[in-house]
Amino acid sequence: MRSFATLLTACIVAVWIGAIALIAIQNATPVTLRFLTLQTIEIPFGLVIAFSVMIGIIGSAIAQPLLGFSLTPSDED
Repeated sequence: MRSFATLLTACIVAVWIGAIALIAIQNATPVTLRFLTLQTIEIPFGLVIAFSVMIGIIGSAIAQPLLGFSLTPSDED
């Protein structure tokens, strides 16, 4: 069962990476991000999506141990 979960996780990650690559190639239109009074330089929309996904993955990997989430069942029952 553990190998199936690993395979499923790898497939999901592979599909997401493929989707991001496809979107990044098709969306080369430059965009400018604005937050309050701050503004970035013009960068391609696909690159914005790729960075957003990367920040989300890293953020969830950091938050998981800090918030006490576990991928394996515990013996506390």
